[in-house]
Amino acid sequence: MNWTAIFQFFQQPVLITVFKVVIIAVIGSLLIRIVNRTVKKILENSKLEKAAHSLIRTLVKTVLYILLGLILASSIGIDVTGIVALASVASLAVSLALQNMLANVIGGFTLLYTHPFSSGDYVEIAGQSGTVQEVGIAYTRLTTPDNKLVSIPNSAVVAAEIVNYTVTGTRRVDVNITASYDADPDVVVNALLEAAQDDRVLADPAPFASLTGYGESAISYTVRVWVKGDDYWDVHFKITRSIIDIFREKGIEMTYPHLNVHLDK
Repeated sequence: MNWTAIFQFFQQPVLITVFKVVIIAVIGSLLIRIVNRTVKKILENSKLEKAAHSLIRTLVKTVLYILLGLILASSIGIDVTGIVALASVASLAVSLALQNMLANVIGGFTLLYTHPFSSGDYVEIAGQSGTVQEVGIAYTRLTTPDNKLVSIPNSAVVAAEIVNYTVTGTRRVDVNITASYDADPDVVVNALLEAAQDDRVLADPAPFASLTGYGESAISYTVRVWVKGDDYWDVHFKITRSIIDIFREKGIEMTYPHLNVHLDK
């Protein structure tokens, strides 16, 4: 075996360059994985909102791979300065073509700065209601009560009215009902307060019920209680069901629109 020939073969500039590129690519990829894992641990141990973790990790990973690409280009003799200049021009053209995407990315940073909601909050955004899962690089994702995943562009989230039902910790349950004019209003109000009795209902503010208006065929009433955010729907459904049971028990008629016609002979 001619070791001298083999040694001279591997000393060829092209092979040396290939080996250099491969080594840099392998080491660079390993370093990127290490940095990503480190960033992940730092974010998990930080007080930064969990919904923002995905956005930050994606941006860090993208920047690192761009740097690795520039280093690889430089290692094979390509003028990186020219690439950077070309990339600047290309980025301008791409930014014009991808205005919506860039608006979503900027919207993501705006949400991280203004912090209108947190991961796990139940919110209403642009007509969609659900629990916040994450703020991604382009979309904010919500899980609806019927377990649908809704992705809303960050630019739309920033521009929309955001209603956060969780941030205060409590919610008010309002149940509106009607009863016959023949029913004693005090009896109806007491029946509503009885229907509102539940261990999940907060004592402060105290449950409230009152006559609220007069309709053509019935009197309107409202019962209001305060509960923890997570108990809202369970208590709402429970009170709604209890009202009809107690009304029947007390002989209170729940009326519906009707018209009485009297004929005079």
